[in-house]
Formats: sequence, structure tokens, C-alpha cells
Amino acid sequence: MASKQQQTSVRPTIATIEPEAAITGGDLHIRGRHLAVNGRPSVKVGNQSAHLVIAGDSYIIARVPESTMVGEVQVSSGNLESDLYESHIGIQVADSLHPVANPAVDAEGNLYSTFSGSRGQKSPVSIYKIDANYNSKPFVTDLMNPTGLAFDKDGLLYVSSRYDGIVYQITPTGNMSVYVEGMGVATGIAFDREENLYVGDRSGTIFKISRSRQIYVFATLEPSIAAYHLAFGPEDYLYVSGPTTSSFDAVFRISKAGEVEVFYRGIGRPQGLAFDAQGRLYVAGSLGGRRGIIRIDDARQPRQFLSGPGIVGLAFAPSRAMIVATQNALFRVDVEIGGRPLP
Repeated sequence: MASKQQQTSVRPTIATIEPEAAITGGDLHIRGRHLAVNGRPSVKVGNQSAHLVIAGDSYIIARVPESTMVGEVQVSSGNLESDLYESHIGIQVADSLHPVANPAVDAEGNLYSTFSGSRGQKSPVSIYKIDANYNSKPFVTDLMNPTGLAFDKDGLLYVSSRYDGIVYQITPTGNMSVYVEGMGVATGIAFDREENLYVGDRSGTIFKISRSRQIYVFATLEPSIAAYHLAFGPEDYLYVSGPTTSSFDAVFRISKAGEVEVFYRGIGRPQGLAFDAQGRLYVAGSLGGRRGIIRIDDARQPRQFLSGPGIVGLAFAPSRAMIVATQNALFRVDVEIGGRPLP
């Protein structure tokens, strides 16, 4: 039997932590050696103690606690501590929101998010603007069930309403006007390089609206129980997600000619989409039962990039941070990844 001195002579060693990023409530999968060398381990994320879902000598699942501000992870067992291991932990920058899709980010780095509400619910504030100092202010009122957000090249914000099927155009001062109507249950929106606007009617239609506001049926898909989420990727393909009753949903890719193909199948309840500057796709959803943000590379290989509960969308900021939207808050995660420029 090993002596107590022998037991305490080997420090815990962290080999890997997956995924590389997380927000409050997300799970970090820690692999290493001697993690429980001196009894049950403990884990700190920043200076906060984490709840351990699994605690073994070579494998730990640690849940990111509330109020964590720093991504340094350390495992302790008895009086022995591992070296610090750096991960990316999100900082909450806004709360009391109700987004149901991606937030939007303007050229100055201001964030925009909705208080969408349940269908037919009228909220005092429809869209909030969060400035660079993370001060949240009402930006748009009197808009029922705002859903999708997108900027055009001129810096005008567009928002869909799944209540009345209208897409509204909003100036930088918050003045709102009708851009196009008759879009069914209008959810996700996105612009292509020619500044045509695409609108997802979750009952099964993707509309294309030209700059002269002519309306075309661009593609048809299986109806979604929640919303379509749209994003343009490399080669000007439109990518669409829309959760169904299946736990094995697809992200679709639609060519400029309106031809639909499955880009990747196997994500649970996929929602908001975004591309980085390298053309990699990020999807809010779950992979293998792990909820968060999934990154799919150009070889169509998925892996969990960020862990966290209740995530509905994401966007990249000019600061190379990822803005993550949950069902009631926004988080900034300093991942040092640039987003794909507007088409």
C-alpha cells in the first residue's frame, strides 16, 4: 500500500478540456492524470468553485458556476493543485431579454437583441440596444413578436415579426417603417451579396425579396415547430436550420438557383447560425446530447465548440468576440475569432 507521502507526491495534471469555451451552466469535460490522487477532487473556474457532475481520477465534468469572470481552470485533490488551464468563459453583458434567434451587431460593436415574448404578447420594449459599455437601452417599441434581426450594407436594421408576417426597416435612431409584408410566420432573415433579403416563413417557405421589393418563392422546406434561422456562407449559399419534432435535425444548404440539399444532419434542435471568417459554420444546438454551439468545418465534421444551456443564437463582434444569446441574456466570449463579413 502506498504511503501518504507517496500519494501526495504527484500533482493532478490537466491534459485537455473540452469544449474550449462555455457560459454559465455549461459543462467542461476535463481529462488528465491523478485528478483524484488525494481523494475527491475539486475544480475552480476562475475563483469560483464548480459543481462536479462526474469526478474521477482521469475524467471530470465540471459545471461552470454563476458569476465566473475568468477562464482559468484548476483541479485540486487534497492539498495538491494542478497548473492552470486556460479556457474561454463567457461574461454576461445583458439580461432581462427574450431573444429567439441571433442577436445583431453593428459596425461599431453595438449589440441588438429582442424581447420577443410568446405569440401575441405585447411587450413594452421590442428591441434593446446594448452599447460598447454594455449599457442596455430600449431601441424599438410597439413591435409584436420581433424575431429575426439583420443589418444591410447601409447600416439599417431589419426585423421580422412572426405575429403579423411583416419585415420592418429601422434607422439608426430607431425609426421604424414597413419594408415588406405577407411573409407568413416570418422568422429568420438574411441578406445576400446583391442585397436581396431572404425571409423564412416557418410554415415551409423561404422568400426572396429584391431591392425593388419584388417577392419570390425561393425554396420550400419541411415546416419548423419554432423558426427558420438563416445565414449566408461561402459561395453565397444560404444555410437554414429549423427545429422539427426530431432530435436528429438537419442544416440545409440552398444554392443561388434555389436547389436544397442537406449540409449536415445530426444536430438536436438547431437554431441560430453564423459563419466565421474561415467559412466554418457555428450552430446553436446539441451534438450527442451536449447542448451549446456546434462548429462544423469545411469537411462537414462537427464538434462542440461552446457549452451552455438555453442557447438560441450567436453573432461575431468586430472585437473578435462571440456574442451568445440564451433565452434571457447575452454573453460575450472572447474567442479571438473573426466573423464572416456581411455579404
